[in-house]
Amino acid sequence: MSEDNEDFLDEELLDSNSIDNLDIDEENKGLYEHLNLTVDKSQEPLRIDKFLLIFRQNSSRNKISQTCRAGNVIVNGVAVKQNYRVKPGDQISVLLAHPPRENVIIPQNIPINIIYEDDDLVVVDKEPGMVVHPGFGNWDGTLVNALAYHFEQNNAKSDLDRVGLVHRIDKDTSGLLVIAKNEYALSFLAKQFFDRKTKRLYWAFVWGNVQDDEGTIRGHIGRHPKNRMQMHTYEDGSQGKHAVTHYKVLERFKYMTWVECKLETGRTHQIRAHFKHIGHTLFNDERYEGHTPLRGVNLPKYKQFIKNVFEILPRHALHAHTLGFIHPTTKKELYFESPMPKDMADAVKKWRNYLEN
Repeated sequence: MSEDNEDFLDEELLDSNSIDNLDIDEENKGLYEHLNLTVDKSQEPLRIDKFLLIFRQNSSRNKISQTCRAGNVIVNGVAVKQNYRVKPGDQISVLLAHPPRENVIIPQNIPINIIYEDDDLVVVDKEPGMVVHPGFGNWDGTLVNALAYHFEQNNAKSDLDRVGLVHRIDKDTSGLLVIAKNEYALSFLAKQFFDRKTKRLYWAFVWGNVQDDEGTIRGHIGRHPKNRMQMHTYEDGSQGKHAVTHYKVLERFKYMTWVECKLETGRTHQIRAHFKHIGHTLFNDERYEGHTPLRGVNLPKYKQFIKNVFEILPRHALHAHTLGFIHPTTKKELYFESPMPKDMADAVKKWRNYLEN
């Protein structure tokens, strides 16, 4: 039997049989696992849930069962239930969803903005500056710690040992996230993100006056050749991964532009790298050199104004504005919008006042 198994680690998860046709959102690396199996010719008929436990002994029978129920176990191109019996030569593809693998999640009483919750999931409007999940340098004080406390205090029913992250956003990016509360919801929602069937729009402030009202940025994104903390756009496709960002201008501030972004792909720092590539770095994005006045007049008054705006908006100006998905149980579409956070809204008011006067 052969097995093709790649985790979301340093690079995106790719099915080696269809690398050219499959794009995975790198913001979700570490949240999914994709298995491709070919059943050995000597294999006796066996229920697929028992069969898969042979290869994922750290998974539970329930997790495998809920993965099947969510339609994430494909045999010879068709979704199967947990009682399907594998046969020699079967081609099996499995998408397993799992939260980050930190050993201990400490519940912490941290305020979070929950805008929707039911027995299957919770939708959070994350404040800027909050890390989503524990990791190196941020072992507590995260959204996951806050949710663990929330579930504990509210006796939330869950068959998950850990908080079920479906996707995530950067620490300094604000906006909407959905979190699963049981294995089935986690698997069902993970498949939607994996297949790019969710509806998400981002708001960003970028330096300069973007020329076109609408446009598309294309260019492979990979690690910067000199600055390893940055991602870089390779327009000729010589390095990196295929990436496409669609944008629409919402308001112009002469030296700064408010844009709405829709990602066709989801590479690490895609919006930040793509807009830097076309000369419109995100406003106050220190990592991408957007934390100094890149556009405008060379006058002390203007420089002081920019300094004041940076104090109002002390982070890169990026916000996950909308989130839409199909509910795992009702199968109805849920759609949420997050208003512009206070720091970005105050920056807009400051710019409008500056230009008017």
